[in-house]
Amino acid sequence: MSDMPSCQFESRPRRIVIGSSGVQADFCATCAVRPTSVCNVIAQADMARLAEAAVETIIPPGRGFIEEGAPATDFFNITSGTAKLFKALPDGRRQITGFAAPGHFLGLAVSDSYAFGAEAVDTVRACRFSREKMAELLDDFPRLERRLLEEASNELVAAQNQMLLLGRKTARERVASFLLDQMRAGMPLDQNGQRGSLHLPMTRGDIADYLGLTIETVSRTLSWMRSQGMIDVGKGYAITIRAAGRLDTLAAGNS
Repeated sequence: MSDMPSCQFESRPRRIVIGSSGVQADFCATCAVRPTSVCNVIAQADMARLAEAAVETIIPPGRGFIEEGAPATDFFNITSGTAKLFKALPDGRRQITGFAAPGHFLGLAVSDSYAFGAEAVDTVRACRFSREKMAELLDDFPRLERRLLEEASNELVAAQNQMLLLGRKTARERVASFLLDQMRAGMPLDQNGQRGSLHLPMTRGDIADYLGLTIETVSRTLSWMRSQGMIDVGKGYAITIRAAGRLDTLAAGNS
């Protein structure tokens, strides 16, 4: 079990700020990720039922909200921000296994205990569902169960892709695959309707850990991609994709 500090949640169907006393109103009906999340199978007329089951939670950067090995009492639907998922090693090290963006539903592949840990990279907002409340929703809305099965299938495909990434791809292929995955996860459009700046809230160290590379290798690879006109690297964590087709060719090992 990791030494990550555990989070305490209040069981109230309202947005709860971890480490704060602020409470705000429900926002299920206006949630920006609802069209692409598991909640989209619940009709607008039943939003009150969904809001009653959800605890809307804000998690500050660096705070853990799922502890590997702890009792799996809750599920989380990410509505904004990015979380990193990881496995703990016996010597205390951690291996990042993925990043959860808005629309990701966490906790599907667990039984009685969590098989992974999760920590907020930047400020994460999530709807939390207790196992009991989720069971009630599944009874009331059979389509939700089918939607969750689709999510579980997507997680399996992602795990297989990660094995390929770490086992067979070169450093440049790994970084290209990572950038394309982040782009497909919802990189915003610019004012001309083209793909704009990709915001990567995770550190270079997190990216390196996830890709099985060193920080130096990630930095060198990004610099090489910039010199080749594939990307631009801006201030902070901003990266602009200039040649998605070339990145796709590189990620596929056809360069």
